[in-house]
Amino acid sequence: MVNTGVGGGDTEETHQDPSDHYREHGSTAAPAKAPHRQMWSVVFLCFYGFIVQLKPGEPFITPLLLSPEKNFTREQVTNEISPVLSYSYMAVLVPVFLLTDFLRYKPLLVLQSLSHVAIWLLLLHGTTLLQMQFMEFFYGITMATRVAYSSYIFSLVAPALYQRVASYSRSSVLMGVFVSSVLGQLCLSLGGVSYAMLSTISLGFVSLGLLLSLCLPWPKRSLFFNRRQDERAEAAQCELVKMDPSGFPSSTVTSSWRSSLFLQMVKELRNVVRMPNLRLWSLWWVFNSAGYYLVLFYVHILWNKVYPSTENKHVYNGGVEAASTLLGAITSFAAGFVKIRWNLWSELMIGVITALQAGLLLLMGTTDSIWVCYVSYTLFKGLYQFLVPIATFQIASSLTKELCALVFGVNTFLGTILKTIITIIVVDKRGLGLSVHSQFSLYFFYFAVLTVIYLGSAATVLIRHCRVRSGNATSTETPAKELCPLGTCGSEPDQHPVNGVSVKR
Repeated sequence: MVNTGVGGGDTEETHQDPSDHYREHGSTAAPAKAPHRQMWSVVFLCFYGFIVQLKPGEPFITPLLLSPEKNFTREQVTNEISPVLSYSYMAVLVPVFLLTDFLRYKPLLVLQSLSHVAIWLLLLHGTTLLQMQFMEFFYGITMATRVAYSSYIFSLVAPALYQRVASYSRSSVLMGVFVSSVLGQLCLSLGGVSYAMLSTISLGFVSLGLLLSLCLPWPKRSLFFNRRQDERAEAAQCELVKMDPSGFPSSTVTSSWRSSLFLQMVKELRNVVRMPNLRLWSLWWVFNSAGYYLVLFYVHILWNKVYPSTENKHVYNGGVEAASTLLGAITSFAAGFVKIRWNLWSELMIGVITALQAGLLLLMGTTDSIWVCYVSYTLFKGLYQFLVPIATFQIASSLTKELCALVFGVNTFLGTILKTIITIIVVDKRGLGLSVHSQFSLYFFYFAVLTVIYLGSAATVLIRHCRVRSGNATSTETPAKELCPLGTCGSEPDQHPVNGVSVKR
């Protein structure tokens, strides 16, 4: 069991709906107190996001399960306990995705905090295999409910501030993960504390997070289900016109807005699949994220097998997680400054990075040096985090807000299904029940196959481009461009509306 990424929660103002101040064509004539209240709501949400990540025992869950304190075997942890996480995540992902918007975020954040408390109570007092499987079940719930945090923030501010507050929210979470990992490593290596004490400290922090979640304001609105009647009609007309500029009769914008807009967006998913650039990055999201999280779920077991330390102070999981989080933040930031022709070089960039990840997996699966494993894992995680913001921008900048949420939800769900299928076949004891080294050999093969596909696609794109260029020597090249924020790419020369959805070619 390993820290699998950042969590999230989203908040909305209870006492006053921020959209009321900006509905009239972006008007900023809000009362003086509203921006001040919104500012403090954002600050409180970011503080909450920081606190809920303070679980210094999280990088050491696998060593705890394999230690004399719990005394589970490596086979039990690998083939019976850890697979429950994937099953739980897939089972609750869709209900959580739908209930997050319907219940307006806060109940899901409370559920996430309750699950955190359950995890650490089970780790402190649980001794049986079934109890540890329940621990993984609750961990799957915490992963699924991260969508509530990541979308809550947008209910607090005007659309013009979305990008800024999203960066605040993610930065607070990354800072929490970094501080938590460093704190856990210092307590273990310098303080000489036991795994049980680390779990107790983690339980204290997540209990504080539960109290904070109860204090979060309850939003009045959300993206799909909770809007005022006039907002629904305006949103429906706006979104449907964007998706189909040929126009919808005004009679279609009725009280059945929810179903009509949702069904229209589902229909528009077919157009997303037909667009090469969106299809490429969506497929990357599905296939590469599945492999990425499988590596994260089982890498701590690999480390324990490569270096089965008998002294807690020589287990450096926390330090490695802190370093990989820091590198991931740096590479994510650097990705925003990359200037290339994405319609030409996307496949090649993805192929090269996937090839590097495959090489790192091969190194992790064959080396006997724990330090080589640590460095390889840190680089593997940093490479993935480099592509995440690129994929996000490439998809989000081409779609309407509601359709974008649906596309990301579908991509995440498909990736979860793929990850679960691999877990059932490869990891679960009722399947092949492979050892952790055999698993990493399979993950290397998985990324190697993806590399061949991406590089083959890149070669096809480049050959086609060269043929077109040689056939039209007088054509001018499209200038390189940076990744652009949401909603600012609509006028770029390589974008064309398809049924009203601005899509990059």
